[in-house]
Order: sequence, then structure tokens, then C-alpha cells
Amino acid sequence: MTDFALRNWHPEASGTRILGLSPQDLTNRCNAAMAQGAPLVDGYAPFCKHLFLENDTPTLCGFAPITPDNAHLLRSGYRARREGEMPVLERWFDTPAPRANWLDVILYSHAQMLLEAADYPEDQVVPDCDWGIVSIIGTLTPTEPPMPPITQWRNALGREAGGSGQPIDPASYAKAVAFWDQHAPVKTAG
Repeated sequence: MTDFALRNWHPEASGTRILGLSPQDLTNRCNAAMAQGAPLVDGYAPFCKHLFLENDTPTLCGFAPITPDNAHLLRSGYRARREGEMPVLERWFDTPAPRANWLDVILYSHAQMLLEAADYPEDQVVPDCDWGIVSIIGTLTPTEPPMPPITQWRNALGREAGGSGQPIDPASYAKAVAFWDQHAPVKTAG
């Protein structure tokens, strides 16, 4: 578990807030699932994988559909995910999301975590593992929601801007725009 992933337990963080599970409990569940042969699903780059765990906690989805009934509740502002990152314009709900059926545990390879840690030396030491947890998204289905367009841009800007250095794929970007035009993250999910 990386320190960056611990934001999923912080009450002020956007996206999924993990409820009813400690960071160590989630790590233990991931390790147990892997030991039992759970598949790692390819992510947006070779260094990124997803592990889907059934959610038996009160954890809510990290996003909600935008409807005529809730569109007026959307908020926006410039935000950085951590100190040292460039703030970017985001939008979000401050309202409850539906309960998540699945936890999408996003993993990065040890090599990628070392690359990114070089840009944030004040953060934790990279865990001694093949794959480290960098984020968790509560979802309704065991599929990855498209990476938000702004995250794709941040990644394309490189590690010095808080991204991974992965260039934008136009097809993935178009898919993300279609999804996130109809959905928004939930800032306080629980």
C-alpha cells in the first residue's frame, strides 16, 4: 500500500472513501485474492494492473451518474491530489454515491513506483513488492471506469506534474470523455 493510496481513507478526498476496512485489511484481502489465483486485469499502461474484489463493506462508488435531478449539485474548482502537483480544474459531487459492489484496486509495478518516487522524495519509501496499491475505486461492475480526461492529461505531462509520463491514447481519451460527460466523482463518499 502506497501513501498515495491512503487518500482513499481520508474524509476530504475525492473519489472512493474506503469504509469498514483498514489499509492493512485491504492489503491482506488483495494478497489472499492473488494467492487464490485472482486475475490481474491490464490497465492503461504495462506498469498498471487492476484487481477486482467483491465489496462487502459500506464503501460507496467513487462516482455517480449526472441526472437532471442532481446536475445542480455539481461543484468545480482547481485541485491538486497532493502537495507538489499542479492543480487542475475538476468537477465533483458533494452528495452520497450508490454503494459499490466492487473495489477496483489499481496496482503499479515496483519499477514504476520507483520512477514516480524519485519525483516525490518526501513521500514514503517504495514498498518492497512486485505490485503496489496506488488507488481504489468503488464501482458497480467489475470493470474499470475510464480514466478521467484530466488524469490522462496529467499523466501525459509527466512525472514532474504528478503524472506517470504515459502519452494520451486518442481512443481511450474519447471513451473517457463520453463516460465522464455523464458521470462525476464524489468528493465525500461516505
